[in-house]
Amino acid sequence: MPAWQRLRRGRLALRRCSLAACLLLCACWAAGGAFVLAFLARGGLFSGRCTDAQSQRILARLCLDYRKGALTGDLCEDLCVAQKLIYTRCLYYERGKKVIQANWRGRPVILKSKNEIFSSYHHLGFLEELESQGVPEAELLLMVALEIKNVLGLDLPNNTMGPLWTKRKGPHWKAQLASMWSLLQQEEYIYFSVLQDFSKHVLRVIGSCGHFYAVEYLTAGHAWHKTLFSVEDALGASFSGIGNSAKAITEIAISFLDMVKHFDNDFSHRLHLCDIKPENFAIRNDLTVVAIDVDMAFFEPKMRDILEQNCTGDQDCNFFDCFSKCDLRSRKCGAERANNNLQVICDKIFRPWFSLNLGGSALSFPLQLQLQKAVHECAKSRTMDIEYLQSRSPDSLSQLYQLLQASQKELEEDGSHFIKSTHDLQLFGEK
Repeated sequence: MPAWQRLRRGRLALRRCSLAACLLLCACWAAGGAFVLAFLARGGLFSGRCTDAQSQRILARLCLDYRKGALTGDLCEDLCVAQKLIYTRCLYYERGKKVIQANWRGRPVILKSKNEIFSSYHHLGFLEELESQGVPEAELLLMVALEIKNVLGLDLPNNTMGPLWTKRKGPHWKAQLASMWSLLQQEEYIYFSVLQDFSKHVLRVIGSCGHFYAVEYLTAGHAWHKTLFSVEDALGASFSGIGNSAKAITEIAISFLDMVKHFDNDFSHRLHLCDIKPENFAIRNDLTVVAIDVDMAFFEPKMRDILEQNCTGDQDCNFFDCFSKCDLRSRKCGAERANNNLQVICDKIFRPWFSLNLGGSALSFPLQLQLQKAVHECAKSRTMDIEYLQSRSPDSLSQLYQLLQASQKELEEDGSHFIKSTHDLQLFGEK
């Protein structure tokens, strides 16, 4: 079975398992709440899942490896000695992947690692040989470039690998190289490190300690949130009310379009996002949209490899949010993606925002109607050929830009009228 199908089945099985767990809890609660409480108190279904005690043990082990000289990094001293990088809480733990919130010198950050233990990463078995024989740095750089190419599916010039490359320096070079190699086995780290100098739409890497790396802290979106993203968290509680929320949503929507255009055109190959949902994005305090989970992001060459699989129908060519079409004559999925980032964002992000709201919208009804129609047209499933979709997508992008800019203008004018009316009332009161 192809690797992508195993990955998809694994995730589907995990979701089924989670649903089964919820149903079991509900059944137990119906039978008697005391049983549920006792079950959870003893660990039950969620034992070892994202607990403070477990997270602190993982960081303690990380610091033990640091003191032994097995690993290093620019944040190890702050974490393990100076106590300037302090654990706050566990955010996520699944199949070894660990996401921890911490406080670093007074600012919140996120610590991430695909595996919790340093020794679980593939070890450079020839480290001792490298140290004794003095392998040229150019050969080591080539080794790093090949690993990056394997992950991204791209050939990168040497000058773009600065954030990933550990130069030989001092007695801790062996630990530096081992730490770098553990980070290079984490796709997200490579994406963030390589792209952060070229894109405002990816998380910034702050530093690392061994196999854990720190990124900026941003509040993720949530499907259950009424506006998907908490504008109050980004801009402060004073930014509330229908008018302000509409302004913020419009700004965020435009930033999503900027991101789509950027990922489609500004790299040597298109960057495909195959897991689009509010939880995988966040907003900065200037309302810029940021991709915070890129486990399922692929540049065009790797996307083609993933999609080009055996099939008996189009349903076999669906890789999460990235679809292809089945050629029934050759029984192979097409290597070219049949949908695109914009279509999925319109479907999963824009639809909840731009549905008609006759009673509580700050936008005029005609503009609401135009936006709803444009989003529906952008998001709807295509039965036409790929060429049609590719020719239609720029039109959808341009139309949405125009409508959102018109929304900005309308909201600004309404705000100005409100301020002027308030000022006139104050003057009238003074008289």
